[in-house]
Amino acid sequence: MRSNDPFARLPEAASFTVVSSTVADGAAWSIEQYSGLSGVPGGKDLSPQLSWSGAPAGTRSYAVTVYDPDAPTGSGFWHWAVADIPATVTELPEGAGDDTGSGLPEGAFQLPNDARAARFIGAAPPAGHGPHRYFVVVHALDVDTIGVPAEATPAALGFTMAGHILGRAVLTATAETPA
Repeated sequence: MRSNDPFARLPEAASFTVVSSTVADGAAWSIEQYSGLSGVPGGKDLSPQLSWSGAPAGTRSYAVTVYDPDAPTGSGFWHWAVADIPATVTELPEGAGDDTGSGLPEGAFQLPNDARAARFIGAAPPAGHGPHRYFVVVHALDVDTIGVPAEATPAALGFTMAGHILGRAVLTATAETPA
């Protein structure tokens, strides 16, 4: 694993809890969370189930992101970004990040990931590149809507959220493709 910390230069935020029936914190993704769209045999690009609790007082909405800082791009790889999840919602079902986003709550929307698809795209680390970390993050925000357009990048979402983050819940999954 690499030591780069994707939160090192971000504003401090209170922590709260995110768990998943799909993957345990620190564990490897199952094959369903690998990318069939990227040609991984058996990959299904199935977004993980997520449940969160303990968000800070004043939370008015959430955003969810999945980011691989270990991708050999110089800037990592954004796998999923969802904005404007209402504060009353504390769970996303497995598969909510499909092409339709039908598992997302009303008002929430997916931004294009680094493959430029507005959906979850699974893990596809290059063969022999070693283990990659996938930071699954629920961001508690102090606004009802973050105000980014649906075609914005996850990086633009992150930049816009920076001044609105009250709390951050983090679950880390891993993936590796043998050489």
